[in-house]
Amino acid sequence: MAAAFGYLPALGGESFGLFAWRRLIAEPGLMATLALTLRVGFAATGFSLALAFGLIATVVTRRGRLDLLAAPLIASPHSAIAVGLAFLIAPSGWIVRLLSPWATGWSAPPDAAIVGDPLGLSLTLGLAVKETPFLVAVGLAALRQFPATAQMQAARSLGYAPATAFALVVAPQLYRRIRLPVFAVLAYSLSVVDMALVLAPSHPAPLSLLALRWLISPQLDDVFPGEAAAVLQLALVVAAFALWRLGEGVARARIAARARAGERRGWLRLAPPALSGLGAALIALGFAALLGLVVWAFAWRWPFPAALPESWSLDLAWRQTSQLREPLGTTLALALTTSAASLALAIVWLESEDRLGRRATADVIVLPLLAPQIAFLFGTQTLFASARLDGSFAAVAWAQGLFVFPYVWLALADPWRALDPRFARAAAALGASPLRRLLGVKLPILTGPLALAFAIGVAVSVAQYLSTLFAGGGRVATLTTEALALAGGGDRRLSALLGLAQAAAPLAVYGAAFALPRIAFAHRRGLS
Repeated sequence: MAAAFGYLPALGGESFGLFAWRRLIAEPGLMATLALTLRVGFAATGFSLALAFGLIATVVTRRGRLDLLAAPLIASPHSAIAVGLAFLIAPSGWIVRLLSPWATGWSAPPDAAIVGDPLGLSLTLGLAVKETPFLVAVGLAALRQFPATAQMQAARSLGYAPATAFALVVAPQLYRRIRLPVFAVLAYSLSVVDMALVLAPSHPAPLSLLALRWLISPQLDDVFPGEAAAVLQLALVVAAFALWRLGEGVARARIAARARAGERRGWLRLAPPALSGLGAALIALGFAALLGLVVWAFAWRWPFPAALPESWSLDLAWRQTSQLREPLGTTLALALTTSAASLALAIVWLESEDRLGRRATADVIVLPLLAPQIAFLFGTQTLFASARLDGSFAAVAWAQGLFVFPYVWLALADPWRALDPRFARAAAALGASPLRRLLGVKLPILTGPLALAFAIGVAVSVAQYLSTLFAGGGRVATLTTEALALAGGGDRRLSALLGLAQAAAPLAVYGAAFALPRIAFAHRRGLS
């Protein structure tokens, strides 16, 4: 914030002033930039939340395993999904190829701005593809915190249609329990950088991209308006939170009015099934984006409008193996280091709560998820530079840990707190020390949640772009930084190969996390 007001002695800013803000205000198209940022942020969050509720309603009213279906999309980095989606919806993308020429009559790609459209629709769609599965996952976890199925049955016994019962009874309680993740999605959608680099328009660009361009400019004076834009981004997110809260009040009043009216089979019963269908289509689009990465990565000759490549080749993958070895090694080392450290810290935190007999406040943990990354990561870069740590592995690991730890802690906190305390008491009665109770009782029982929390940490670490860029000073290359550097290039196969490599690592860890409890406890099922 000091740099936003002109004070940064390292770059010649010796006194406070408003020259950075004057330059920001004078930027052509600033109002269009702000409008685009708000439009994309609210639309993506609202759309994702509505579709998530529609899908969750299907689980409550009928049986389903949405958690397993959503896991691959949650594990895949934002930038990988963005690259795959761009391959799908581009004028020469897979969807147009599947429809041409028999349905469209096109023998050449149409001249249309689909990826990077001025309204930000492609960016909104990309955010919805990535965030809807996340909200589905946290929503399914929140359903276990109250008797949703019993309440649905009670409402249906009073004559309410299943979808109406969900909308009036379950949805309000569910939303209160996932408000924090929804705010995190809103903050991310308003300040997204990695997906915006692939899917957002360049003129006007979202505010986060405008700030980034200034902050990484070779002209050092551009840092000051860049920091002003970053502070404006923070103010925009805070204002958006306030507006969203107002919207919550309006929605709560409307739902309460519907409940008091006693309408059992009105139009409201049509909303969850329609949203569920759209949500299923969106998840299918996400899987198609991942499949598109595979196809483009190994396609050799694919002329338009052929629906599939005419020939395939592994030559590009073999040629890039040596160049990808270093970014891949750095990516895996960072992911394993930050995830293991975050998991250890989360265990220490939660075990301390048990031993102290009270829960400590966790508000400070989630602050990095609610604040725009662009608003404070330059400050971490300044801190590392002053300590002569910028560009080091330790600096990048620390910066990534700011975001990995909150997700790991949130993933582990509920299962840890739901653990029956009688297990630990029985071990204590047999003379087990606190450390032995932790290592011999709690951790083995929580093998599944521990593995899943670690997998989430790996996925978050692999997806980190801004934290790697700023803390690494551009000298620490990961798969994500390399993929985004090449996303705007003309070589689709290379971009797809990097995106596929990005997605493969967290997907493999997720698969191991789901399989580990089955393997570890196979003998117990046999004995039972």
